[in-house]
Amino acid sequence: MATQVSKAILVRLEALPGKEGDVRDFLNQGLSIVQGEPKTVRWFAVQFGPSSFGIFDAFPDEDGRQAHLSGEVGKALGQNTGVLFAEPTIEPVDVVAEKQPA
Repeated sequence: MATQVSKAILVRLEALPGKEGDVRDFLNQGLSIVQGEPKTVRWFAVQFGPSSFGIFDAFPDEDGRQAHLSGEVGKALGQNTGVLFAEPTIEPVDVVAEKQPA
């Protein structure tokens, strides 16, 4: 049975002009980072439009969410702000309901 989640984060990234491919690469590299985070139990990198991207990740509790924000992904977001994308929008959200993976 999959771990139930109660906390999540929605991050919105707007690629700087000409950096769309680099943002896609950045997101793919992020996957390898979160695979080493046991409390990041769901993680999705998405593209909303030609230059708009996002990350949705979910955690079993607030400790998991805070560990993620203060970990390697959070550092990578800071290091690439103004280089690959504009200032990200980071929205903490509560999970009301979920369909767990099979």
